[in-house]
Amino acid sequence: MTLIAIFTIALIYFLYSTQSQRFENTVFTAPMLFLVIGFLLSKYCLNLIPIHTHVDVIHTIAEITLILVLFIDASHIRLDALLANKSLPARLLLIGMTLTVILGAVIAYYLFPQIGIWQAMLLAAILAPTDAALGQSVVSNAKVPLRIRQTLNVESGLNDGFALPLVLITAFLASMAASSDQNWVKFVALQLILGPVVGIVTGIIGAKVLTIAVKRKWVTEIGIGITSLTIAVCAFAGAELVHGNGFIAAFIAGLCFGNNFKQESKFFYEFAETQSHLLTTFTFLMFGAVLLPSVMPLINAIHLIYAILSLTVVRMLPVSFCLLGSGLKPVTHLFMGWFGPRGLASVLFALLILQNSDVPNKEQILIVTFLTVALSVVLHGITAAPLANRYADKIAAHKASEEAVKTAPLPYEQFKQQVK
Repeated sequence: MTLIAIFTIALIYFLYSTQSQRFENTVFTAPMLFLVIGFLLSKYCLNLIPIHTHVDVIHTIAEITLILVLFIDASHIRLDALLANKSLPARLLLIGMTLTVILGAVIAYYLFPQIGIWQAMLLAAILAPTDAALGQSVVSNAKVPLRIRQTLNVESGLNDGFALPLVLITAFLASMAASSDQNWVKFVALQLILGPVVGIVTGIIGAKVLTIAVKRKWVTEIGIGITSLTIAVCAFAGAELVHGNGFIAAFIAGLCFGNNFKQESKFFYEFAETQSHLLTTFTFLMFGAVLLPSVMPLINAIHLIYAILSLTVVRMLPVSFCLLGSGLKPVTHLFMGWFGPRGLASVLFALLILQNSDVPNKEQILIVTFLTVALSVVLHGITAAPLANRYADKIAAHKASEEAVKTAPLPYEQFKQQVK
């Protein structure tokens, strides 16, 4: 990357940061802005960031970003609160996500005859996680019922970790189907067992040690933030050293850390969110500047059809099905079904899994993933605020009409009042 590009990116971050509050009230989400800015800096516009930018750099940034995002998202989850209000999140994560992967795989298998069933499953698993940051106006809109906002937020925070084992398994199965190596069962077992074990040990020990340090006033607020993030890195590296999966370990470590570190530390969450936001926006910038342009000449009508189906039918039908019997209105089914944006996790899964495996037809999976994410960033970004307001108004109108029916006098009572 040239010095001009570095200076330009730094200037963009400066300008964005000074206007960030104003952007929060518009349809221009941070992912959308940085994706567009990245595209403007690409070879198609200003040519400041060449398409042959070192992939290793992007890969490293993507890896660090995914480790921190998984750890931070998991650290926010309170298991007691989740279990107390588990109905809707459990439906979306266990039933909705499973059906989304199955439906996405079936459609991919028939639209792309050249890929096998495991590649189709892998593509569907990569595109299964949602990213609440792409529709921030939904989860931050106070007019949207709290239960719905919390459900979408919890789903987005947890489904990265839920999808990751499935992505790993399908990637290994797709790779092994094209080779004669039969050790994949052992390899997958080690990845899925040792990763969580290292995550549990690292997260609990890290939380206990940090709790003691806080109580004895050995650590500053800044130290808490830095120490917490080092736990994520230790979990990742420790799992990889014993041939477990480091990303699963980072997620489990965050879950264990968040539920065992009981000390109040506003700085930790602010510090973690700042680092996560910086890395996330930079990933979207590089996505727009390098990754998306690299597949644009290869996109065809079938890729576009699958991307559109992935954002609509593949997400909305399973969500509507899993919400049957929940007491929610059809308009809520549609609203929750639409706001399942595909974002950072899908891009990172595609980069990290496909570049480190021998999956056949990986080019097709990358094209569809990048196209789907790009469409989602734009479509969910521009529809989040207006649709959230319309949905909130509809729900308010429904409640008002229901209250009017409840308080309306019965015909016989009304007749008696008239007689009197």
